[in-house]
Amino acid sequence: MAEQQVNITDLDPVQLQEVKKQLDQELDHLTNSYSQLKQAQSKFRSCVENVNSLTPSSKGKEILIPLTSSLYVPGKLTDTENVVVDVGTGYYVKKTKSEAAQHYNSKSTFVQSNLDTLQKTIERKQENVQSVVQVLQMKMQQQQQQAAKA
Repeated sequence: MAEQQVNITDLDPVQLQEVKKQLDQELDHLTNSYSQLKQAQSKFRSCVENVNSLTPSSKGKEILIPLTSSLYVPGKLTDTENVVVDVGTGYYVKKTKSEAAQHYNSKSTFVQSNLDTLQKTIERKQENVQSVVQVLQMKMQQQQQQAAKA
C-alpha cells in the first residue's frame, strides 16, 4: 500500500487532531519497540560478559541452571571451555567460549543497527507531530480571530 502525501495545512482542525492522535500512537509503538530492543541488546551484552567470566578456576563451582525463565535447578560447572547457546526458536547449540562471545556480539551489533534505524524513525515522527501541532495551533488562532471579528 503506497503512502499518500497530504499537505497538513489543507486539513481542518478535527482532521489535524486525528492525524496527531495517529502519530502519537505510532510514536508510542516505536518507543516501546526501542525499549524492548535496548533490553535485548543488554541481555546479549550480559551473555558476552558471562561467557567471558568463565575461567578454568570456575570448574566445579555450584551454579543455578535455568530450565525456564522462572525455574532454576542446582548444578555444578564441569566444562569451562564450552557453553550451550540459545540460537532461537527453542534450538540450542554447543559452542566454544569464543564462538559464543562472537555470536552474542554479532547479535548485539545487529540490534544496534536496528536501534539506530528506529531512532531516526522516532525523530522523524516527533518532527511530524511538532508540525501538526504548529499547524493546529495556527488554525485554532485563525478560528478565534475570525470569531472575534464576527
